[in-house]
Amino acid sequence: MKIIYFSLGYSTHDHRFLKAISDGGHEVYFVQLEGNRRQVESRAVPEHVNQVIWKGGKEPFRWSDLPALTFDFRRLTKEIQPDLIHAGPIQTCGLIAVLSGFHPILTMSWGFDLMDDVHKGWVWEFATRYTLKRSTFFTSDASVTKDKAVAYGMDSEKTIVFPWGVDLEHFRRRKAGGGRRKAEGFVLFCNRSWEPRYGVDVLARAFVKVARGRDDVRLILLGGGSQGVSIRKILQGGGVEEYVTFGGQISQTDLPRWYHMADLYISPSHVDGSSVSLMEALACGLPCLVSDIPANKEWVIENENGWLFRDGDADHLAEKILAAMNQRENLPGVGRASRSAERSVRIGKRMLRR
Repeated sequence: MKIIYFSLGYSTHDHRFLKAISDGGHEVYFVQLEGNRRQVESRAVPEHVNQVIWKGGKEPFRWSDLPALTFDFRRLTKEIQPDLIHAGPIQTCGLIAVLSGFHPILTMSWGFDLMDDVHKGWVWEFATRYTLKRSTFFTSDASVTKDKAVAYGMDSEKTIVFPWGVDLEHFRRRKAGGGRRKAEGFVLFCNRSWEPRYGVDVLARAFVKVARGRDDVRLILLGGGSQGVSIRKILQGGGVEEYVTFGGQISQTDLPRWYHMADLYISPSHVDGSSVSLMEALACGLPCLVSDIPANKEWVIENENGWLFRDGDADHLAEKILAAMNQRENLPGVGRASRSAERSVRIGKRMLRR
């Protein structure tokens, strides 16, 4: 088949989709709507994938650009003559694909489009309904986003849910002794982007509360984002910045080593589908402490493979961190449950939806 893969930019998820489609013997044309405002994937676009130059791919999406982008995307479909368009997020790439008049269209939710963007105003809600009602098929990585899509007009019989998944050979449990030194203290780990929807500022406030009372706690923060200045101010103002390691952007190749440095993975996200970083942490055998949003509850079971805290509540997060620190001897067993949960839930979901 000849497929146009239309996405916001080029992330780890895009790399994996492009490679899987290309390795499946399909002819792939990769169209970017915005391009990357910051580097989030160090690997080159997979071999044999055709990168398309068009009117988009350079600037952030603006509604005023929609007519021109739609007109040029329609030109691409006539030139490439694909058999299928794979497009998402819904209100941007999906909408442009639908407006082009081409069929069939596989619309893919990225989680935030249905859990956050749809609530930005009537234009976003209208774009969501318009796109989903005209999509040939729909896919997402979590039941909560599938249910949202159906509520906004997608035919439930034309949907499929599958988690992004992780490479269980690459992301695996740390070997006994694994290079950690006891003197390093209790290490928290978070690699969510420093953007409002991911709640890293909530974690920063919680860490201040914990570190003021415990001098044996440390925090690893990877990545970056628009909240960088405010997050550092929280840590500096709390007098705990010296206990934080800022690792920057880490390649997929090196990521397991960073998970293995930690005792507890934390995701304070306000919005998510099936989080890949959460699945990576589970696969690495890390106990996980995550916000109690619906998508996280599909993966983390309280007191089995981790814990939940009230979304946005820094005080409750701090309490849960301290509770985990006070039962450090139980964490290896929780970690083993994390690894088996990642494997069994992923396989189980695939089998249920075949």
